[in-house]
Amino acid sequence: MRGGAVLCVLLLSLAWLSPAWGAEGGEEDGEVLVAEEEDEDEEDEVLSDELMEEDGVLVLHEHNFARALREHRLLLVEFYAPWCGHCRRFAPEFARAAALLRNGSEAVRLGKVDAVAQTALSAEFHIEAFPTLKLFRDGNRTHPVAYSGRMDAEGMVLWVQRRAGPSATLLHDADTVAAFIGSQDITVVGFFKDLRGEAAQAFYEVAAEVVDVVFGVAEEDELFEAYGLSADTVCLFKKFDEGRTDFPVDPEQGLEVAELTRLLRVHSLQLVMDFSNETSGQIFGAKIPNHMLLFLNTSVAEQQALRDEFRAAASTFRGEVLFVVVDVDGYGATVLPFFGLTPSDAPTLRFIKMENNRKYRMEADAFSTTAVRDFVQAVLDGKVKPQLLSAEPPEDWNTRPVKVLVGKTFEQVAFDETKNVFVKFYAPWCTHCQEMAAAWEELGERYKDHEDIVIAEMDATANELENITISGYPTLHYFPAGPGRKVGRDRCGASVALPAPGKDRAQMSPPCVLLLSHVSRWLNIGVPEMWRPSPSSWKMEGSCRRSHPRCPRPRRTAQSHRAHLAQPKPGRSCEPCPAAVGIINDPGNDGGSVCVCGVQFNPAGGARSTEWCLLGLLGTQCSWWVSRRGLSPLGCAGQSLRHPWH
Repeated sequence: MRGGAVLCVLLLSLAWLSPAWGAEGGEEDGEVLVAEEEDEDEEDEVLSDELMEEDGVLVLHEHNFARALREHRLLLVEFYAPWCGHCRRFAPEFARAAALLRNGSEAVRLGKVDAVAQTALSAEFHIEAFPTLKLFRDGNRTHPVAYSGRMDAEGMVLWVQRRAGPSATLLHDADTVAAFIGSQDITVVGFFKDLRGEAAQAFYEVAAEVVDVVFGVAEEDELFEAYGLSADTVCLFKKFDEGRTDFPVDPEQGLEVAELTRLLRVHSLQLVMDFSNETSGQIFGAKIPNHMLLFLNTSVAEQQALRDEFRAAASTFRGEVLFVVVDVDGYGATVLPFFGLTPSDAPTLRFIKMENNRKYRMEADAFSTTAVRDFVQAVLDGKVKPQLLSAEPPEDWNTRPVKVLVGKTFEQVAFDETKNVFVKFYAPWCTHCQEMAAAWEELGERYKDHEDIVIAEMDATANELENITISGYPTLHYFPAGPGRKVGRDRCGASVALPAPGKDRAQMSPPCVLLLSHVSRWLNIGVPEMWRPSPSSWKMEGSCRRSHPRCPRPRRTAQSHRAHLAQPKPGRSCEPCPAAVGIINDPGNDGGSVCVCGVQFNPAGGARSTEWCLLGLLGTQCSWWVSRRGLSPLGCAGQSLRHPWH
């Protein structure tokens, strides 16, 4: 499910960590703690299993979810957040897809879940970004299929229909195969001796995934002979470039679904792609890790002539580097700011690594086949340094309460070992950043007279850093004072907003606790001042519950010994008790911090990376995420409907 732009995309992962809780009131460390319910006279609202609709989309919650699975063989479910801008923009397309599917088949339905309100379902299905779409088949809720198609109505319909019926057409004879191949610009035919064998079944899985290409299967011996084949082979036929590409099935290893999917996506692309609204999905969907871009004005004949040399260099790197032509006077004009270019810069070349958006340019543009090939190889070999964007610093950048950093001034401030530096990375268009601006200014005012504390901000859309990649907005990075505690130039992404104690980690200093506390208080997040670093783990000192009986207690699951703090029920409040938010670390796990905003987690989820929700507005606004890359709200780190070059 990617379409996705600068994302406001981020693929957020999960880490489960367990704290060391001090024994208190006779409860020993490791003992299972149960969140006792207070005010038992307050009854929760009881929802029925009745299936209601909004705009043709089923409204699902934990009480009717099982019924929806029973009654619909295929159920595509959107998990959304009410405050998420992407979700609001996506809603009309989702409703339109529901209408199209209802007209075609009652067996396929679309549903939606408010993931903020339905925390149990969110935890069960590991919802980490919004919107997230999952397909449930035949009532199976343990193995839903993650949606991987386009984010428009037609794309969703095509994706679901491919999974509703046969994913490949059975081809009986030579005439049928020839007609099938000639029917489309790109077709895939699997030749298998046994259509019930494992290789053929894997092929059907690939056909269900790659919905923008038609698939056929054949098993007749005469067809093998007609196409010069002697063993199981997948053939890609296309009306451009080399015309046909064969992928023989390894008789020992069989056919690997993910690898065949990747190969088909790569070889379905033209050797040189023109960037347009129609092709952007193919370009980014192929997951080719590097792109080589030729920016030109297609209305200028001299610039158009550069295509031939560019194309000649492309064949050497097929599958490793995708060569793309970008028209600076057409659709490509929208991506020029991302590369720091204007139309007058054409013709020019840029290389970009998709995993971190690092961009590279020649010292002087040279467009010959040899020059392009040598440049690409040099970048792949690590012999070329990335080109980093940097705005010019304002004249008063260092006299404001909030220091205004740019790429060229960042290191001298953030890496100053005599200062604790708290930096907000923002995007001017991000509404979450705009809402946070006043709080950040107030934070700067509060600490402007502290010589060892710097509050700063940087426009991450106009400035880039070599060792820090910003994936969501706003992202907060904290750089503690002291020798050896800054991000080294050779340690990509080692900075964290809140350094967690443990192996190879610095302790969080008191200034960081106070800074976070003030920011959080302005954002209506109750972060307790009592949280302090300890030599081995984070620990709650004292019992909020004893003085504020309506606050939930910490809870630990017996299965995993991973802990979180329970969220108050709707209508109940912990204020002024801040027990619903805290910072927890597991000394035995290198992952990072764990969510303590009250979301009920599934212990079976496992530790998959170094980030998870750290703070939350108890489901009313947005969530904050902490990782080695920094602290960021989910609101501008979820799924985006645009491509990555924004």
